[in-house]
Amino acid sequence: MTTYLITRHAGAVAWLRRQGIDFKEVSHLDGATAIEPGDRVIGPLPLSRIANIVAAGVRYEAIEMDLPEGARGSELSADQMERYGARLVRYRVERIAADAAEADAGRTPGSP
Repeated sequence: MTTYLITRHAGAVAWLRRQGIDFKEVSHLDGATAIEPGDRVIGPLPLSRIANIVAAGVRYEAIEMDLPEGARGSELSADQMERYGARLVRYRVERIAADAAEADAGRTPGSP
C-alpha cells in the first residue's frame, strides 16, 4: 500500500510528516500517478475524482481544519494547522447520477 499526499503546500507536507505517516508527495493526481487498489490518497480532489478512486478500491482522506475567516486562503504552517485542529477525515464518495436529469428522476447511470 502506498499513501499519496496531493498538495502544493509545504505546511501540509510538514504536518503529515508529524503524524508519522510515510507518503509520496505529488502536486497533481493524474494518469502518471499509478494508484492501485489498497492505496491511500490524501488531499483536495474534485468529487468526481474521489468517486472514481474510491470505486477502484483506493482509500480517500481529506485534511480538515476549523479555520477562522482571517486564515482562509493563506499558506499555513504545520504549527498553524495544528492550532486550527488539523485532522484526517476519511470519505467515501459515490456517483449516483451522471447528470442532473438522472438525479432528479432518482435513477442511477445506465438504468432505464
